Amino acid sequence: MINVSIIIVNFNTSKLTCECIDSIIKHTEGINYEIIVVDNNSHDDSLKRFKRYKKKKEINFKLIANSKNYGFGYANNQGIEACDPSSGYVLFLNSDTKLFSNVVKKMFVILEKRKDIGVISCQLLNKDGSIQQNGGYFPTLIRVFSWMIIQDLPYVDKIIKPFHPKTNNFYNVERDLDWVTGAFFMVRKSVIDQCGMFDTDYFMYAEDTDYCYRIRKAGWRILYTPSAAIIHYGGASGENWSFVCREFEGIKTFYKKHYPKWQLPILKLLLKIGSLLRFIFYTVKINPLAAQSYVKAFSQA
Repeated sequence: MINVSIIIVNFNTSKLTCECIDSIIKHTEGINYEIIVVDNNSHDDSLKRFKRYKKKKEINFKLIANSKNYGFGYANNQGIEACDPSSGYVLFLNSDTKLFSNVVKKMFVILEKRKDIGVISCQLLNKDGSIQQNGGYFPTLIRVFSWMIIQDLPYVDKIIKPFHPKTNNFYNVERDLDWVTGAFFMVRKSVIDQCGMFDTDYFMYAEDTDYCYRIRKAGWRILYTPSAAIIHYGGASGENWSFVCREFEGIKTFYKKHYPKWQLPILKLLLKIGSLLRFIFYTVKINPLAAQSYVKAFSQA
C-alpha cells in the first residue's frame, strides 16, 4: 500500500531534480511512498540520470518521458494517472526543491488527523534560510489593485487580504489560505477524485490558484503550516524575470474562467498600471532585466 505518491515535473533540470529525489530518499521515513517523475522532453541528460533510479530496488520509482513540453499542469495530470491505486495522498513537488526533517511524513500525519483539510503546504525557504511567499487569497479586483499599486504602504495587507502576502511575519503562522503554491502541494486522492485534475488551459503559473479555487468551492480547507519546511531554489532567483508575463497571463485566464466578464477589462487596466509603476521603479533601481520584463508585461496586459 502506498501512503503518498510524489510527482515531480522535470524540464532540463536534471541536477536539481536528482538532488530533490535524493533528499526524498534520505529524509522520508515511516511511510510508504512512490516517486513519479514526468519529463517534459528535456534536452539535457535528464532521462539518462533518471533511469538509474529505476534500477534501485529500495525505492518505488516511475518515469514518464514526454515527446514535447506539455506544460506543468498537463504533466502533473499524467503523474496522477500513473499513481498506484492504493495511494491515499498525492504530493506535487517542484524539481528545484530539497527536503529535510521528514516533511512528507509530517504533512501526512496532519492530513490523517484533520479530515476537513483537502490540501496542505509547508514553509518554503530560500537557500539562505529566509522565508518565501507561499500562497495567499484569491485575486479579486481589490486584491489585484492592492498588489499592483498600494501594497507597499503600511498596514495595507491587514486591511485588504493580499493575493501575494509580504513574507515578513505572515508565513510564520499556521493559517487557512485560499491557495498555496505548487512547489509543495499535498492533496487527498479523494479530493482529486471529487474535483478533477489540473486545468491544462494554464501552461505555467496560476494553475495552482485555479485548482485551489475548485477545491475550496467543493468545501475543503487549504492549510498552510510552518511546522515543517523545505528549501525552494526557484524562489531565490531574482535574475529570471520571464515569470512576470506568464503570471499575468495565468491571472487573466483565471478571470475568464471564474469571474464575471465585466471584470476582465478592469483587471487588464490594473495590470498595466502596475507594470508601468514597476518599470519606473526598476529603471530608477538600475535593474534593466526587471524593467524590460514589465515593459513586455505592459504591452501584453
